[in-house]
Amino acid sequence: MSGKSQLTLPDEELDWIQLRQDLGPVIEVETTKEKLQRKIKENPLVPLGCIATTAALTMGLYNFRTGNRKMSQMMMRTRIAAQGFTVAALIVGVVMTYGEKKSN
Repeated sequence: MSGKSQLTLPDEELDWIQLRQDLGPVIEVETTKEKLQRKIKENPLVPLGCIATTAALTMGLYNFRTGNRKMSQMMMRTRIAAQGFTVAALIVGVVMTYGEKKSN
């Protein structure tokens, strides 16, 4: 005896290998970073709207804290406009994605 044993498997246990070959290549799962990059490329206006909303909110809160009520009020109104822009960009992106999937 050589000390090495040989393992034999029944043909039924190897059927999944043939099935995988028949199905073709396995699709790789994208990472969170890759998905974020893809989504930003697909609809770049949404991140832009998020940045604008955050900037307006930050400036509005800063001006509120320093007592500049007029500027604070203007920044809060600007924040609402930026949020509206972001929502509109989301809706346009969803409609465009749905249209592309439906035409394929």
